[in-house]
Amino acid sequence: MLRAVLYKEKELRIEEAPIPEIGDDEVLVKNKVSTTCGTDVKIYKRGYPLLTPPHPFGHEYSGVIAAVGKNVKKFKEGDRVAVHNTAPCGHCYFCKKGQFSMCEDMLFNRGSYAEYVKVPGRIVEQNMFKLDDTISHKTASLMEPFSCAVYGIDNCPIQQGDTVIVNGAGPIGLMFARLAVLRGGKVIVSDMKENRLETARKLGVWKTVNLTGVEDAVAALCAETENERGADVVIEATGLIGVWETSVQMARKGGFILLFGGTKGGSVLHVDATLLHYSQVTIKGVFHTTPLHVMKALELLKMGVISSDDFIQNEYPLQELETAILEHAEGKVIKNCIIYD
Repeated sequence: MLRAVLYKEKELRIEEAPIPEIGDDEVLVKNKVSTTCGTDVKIYKRGYPLLTPPHPFGHEYSGVIAAVGKNVKKFKEGDRVAVHNTAPCGHCYFCKKGQFSMCEDMLFNRGSYAEYVKVPGRIVEQNMFKLDDTISHKTASLMEPFSCAVYGIDNCPIQQGDTVIVNGAGPIGLMFARLAVLRGGKVIVSDMKENRLETARKLGVWKTVNLTGVEDAVAALCAETENERGADVVIEATGLIGVWETSVQMARKGGFILLFGGTKGGSVLHVDATLLHYSQVTIKGVFHTTPLHVMKALELLKMGVISSDDFIQNEYPLQELETAILEHAEGKVIKNCIIYD
């Protein structure tokens, strides 16, 4: 089979490899669609602290089961499936506290840019789902990132009629924006790419702000709120530390700020202690997702809450993965996908 391997920053190779052999509790999936992701872009450009190259690349996909281990009872060969890339242990301190995204033994399964993917037993049990004919593989491949937005929005105290600012109109930011609209929020989205802001408008947001050439993003966004007081809820979805800091300043007194976009290692957040104390703002960081929110995300995808037509622009063969990644990195698309025979 063919698979993608990242040897070092910006050195991505498509290689021949044996089709994986599976254990008794595992499943082999023949890939149909893999989607590009902002995390893939970050790893391609700057590496990742938890991964030592060379390593398999990618984590969003959907396909058809090619083989099942003898202990697997819920799935069979030929089933169409959506597969998440992680599963918590369920036994550590954090899992027992219900904080599954903080699991001390989180299982990560990487290597979705490949013709076949071996799915570990823990993921088979917790985070793999059979698909019916109402949902396409393209849409199902959005389950992983969408589950992160579903988890993040569950942490936001959005009430009907609240003003919600979403900073960043990449895939995750757009997913947050759509979910905030469905919560009844008056959603304002900022970005510097007009194509992304156009997608935000298609998803029902109240207003978009193009920050290209804008010197004071805080003033520009707060000017769109009632009496310029700032938003009830601010969601950061860029992963840039400067946007983390400006997001904190966009909330009203007593407001809430969700910092979701993962920043570069070593980044330090500077917050005005006077603002934090006297304005009583709440700042919360949220990471990844949980099995509950993966399940919720798939149900929402089946309902058509978001569509692959809005999120996935171009199709490429695996051999052109680097082109797909770079196009994503430049902001020319929301996402691209790799299609397999």
